[in-house]
Amino acid sequence: MKSFSVWDYVVFAALFVISSGIGVFFAIKERKKATSGEFLVGGRQMSFGPVALSLTASFMSAVTVLGSPAEVYRFGASFLFFGIAYFFVVTFTSELFIPVFYRSGITSTYEYLQLRFNKPVRMAATAIYIVQTVLYTGVVVYAPALALNQVTGFHLWGSVFATGIVCTFYCTLGGLKAVVWTDAFQMVVMVAGFLSVLIQGSAKAGGIHQVWEQARNGSRLDLSDFDVDPLRRHTFWTISVGGTFTWLGIYGVNQSTIQRCISCKTEKQAKLALYFNLLGLWIILFCSVFSGLIMYSYYKYCDPWTSGIISAPDQLMPYFVMEIFDTMPGLPGLFVSSAFSGTLSTVAASINALATVTFEDFVKNCFPHLSNKMSTWISKGLCLLFGVMCTSMAVLASLMGGVVQAALSIHGMCGGPMLGLFSLGLIFPFVNWKGALGGLLTGITLSFWVGIGAFIYPAPDSKTRPLPLSTDHCVQTNMTTAIPPEISDRPELADTWYSLSYLYFSAVGCLACIGAGIIISFITGRQNGKDINPLLIRPICNIFCFWSKKYKTLCWCGVQHDRETEQDYHDNGSAWMQDVDYVLQNGLGQGSLTHDTGFDPKNKSYSNMALESEKITYL
Repeated sequence: MKSFSVWDYVVFAALFVISSGIGVFFAIKERKKATSGEFLVGGRQMSFGPVALSLTASFMSAVTVLGSPAEVYRFGASFLFFGIAYFFVVTFTSELFIPVFYRSGITSTYEYLQLRFNKPVRMAATAIYIVQTVLYTGVVVYAPALALNQVTGFHLWGSVFATGIVCTFYCTLGGLKAVVWTDAFQMVVMVAGFLSVLIQGSAKAGGIHQVWEQARNGSRLDLSDFDVDPLRRHTFWTISVGGTFTWLGIYGVNQSTIQRCISCKTEKQAKLALYFNLLGLWIILFCSVFSGLIMYSYYKYCDPWTSGIISAPDQLMPYFVMEIFDTMPGLPGLFVSSAFSGTLSTVAASINALATVTFEDFVKNCFPHLSNKMSTWISKGLCLLFGVMCTSMAVLASLMGGVVQAALSIHGMCGGPMLGLFSLGLIFPFVNWKGALGGLLTGITLSFWVGIGAFIYPAPDSKTRPLPLSTDHCVQTNMTTAIPPEISDRPELADTWYSLSYLYFSAVGCLACIGAGIIISFITGRQNGKDINPLLIRPICNIFCFWSKKYKTLCWCGVQHDRETEQDYHDNGSAWMQDVDYVLQNGLGQGSLTHDTGFDPKNKSYSNMALESEKITYL
């Protein structure tokens, strides 16, 4: 086992020092703007540049930095098809979800669910999100720390607790602005780490042409797999279609993503942030795929995993880095910094998002008349609380063994039903709260059924189809033979339902939620469109019925999209909603939901929220 030099530790420590320094900077700079709106959504005055970098950095966690090259190494460059999925994810998010979330003035994504349905739907979605994010964030902290520890000797718990402490520190001090600007810095570090690997790795492997030839001869460049079988792990269809559902579920309706988008000055800036973020996603994807091909070319005749030198595929990338930079002190530290930049950005975004949904969905509902100063202190306290919880979850993840894989899949299994729930609200005006709640429960049940089943009964190699690896030139003394576990009494579903590609888990949850929600709504009585604020619905039927106003109006299901202007809704939103007995029809007491003012519908922008004190009541 190779170990870090002094210079590696210096480079790595610099990442944590600079990240903490950004938190301190914004804590001092923004100390006079002590409002929860300023702390949680940056006063809605962020520009698209740093937000775009922040989205890319937190989208690509250390699991991506370490895991994606290993996937390409084992299964080939079909991972490139994720570029198609990213395009659809960003397009749908910016054109379908962002306009509704931005114009409605929400701070918590789940606040929309109470506006559209009712409080129980909102609370159920928020609870699922909190559990999912705490669990996932803990694993994101622990998994790369474990991989790096076993290959580089880097101290396991030192890195885990350093990550948790630093993220909590700058989130608690600087709020969303600190998170966004730190993410932007960490994105630069991630790209620098990847570039160092690409340059040195291709040189060690004999040049780019040699890498390309070796990858082609090893079937790593075969991108012609258009098999529609949903049981196949990676094909064009599972990655482009299933990948779109998976990432849209954890990206398009995820609090940490939407929170940063609605922090932008204008809706146009929010969309620009997403589209520029797409370029970042493609750059990271290209870097990770090419890193995997370089690794394969380098280890073509002696695979360190099957030969027993390392114990897991996730350790391939750090092991490769330690080999190619063995005479270049400081560069292994740069790569480890890039991996932990992904971890820091993901954890920081999660902590900030968890604090936001908890404050908006629980604290405000229980204590609606908090002062600005008290709201800010509570928000900071929640950041501290969730920082401790996420770090503690990393400790728990170390005791899980094989369950860690299941924890990583939870993000996708929860994201699909959430995507279905928000789609029911935005696209189907006739869906009522019973349909929404029933759909959510149906989607969660089905996605967890297939996900847990797949974990217990892994798909056979005939469906995953790993590509061959060679150990012909390995030193035989280190050879170990992996004996596959004997699985007896595999149920019938093991080779069908449980063998479904993991990328389709989210699609199962989403489509089940939408289907069940529509059916339950028709059975229990459709929602009256006149009772719904048109700002909460995205009338996509206008695209398909552009030639006929009659059919467009029919598809609106009674929602009054042709009412004067958006300003009319904002000016009269409170009175308009009070005239509707919507909440009482759902058997709830009249609840209040506050929104930030300062929205200018004409320019689709917000004035500086730190100067605003009024609130608009919608329910």
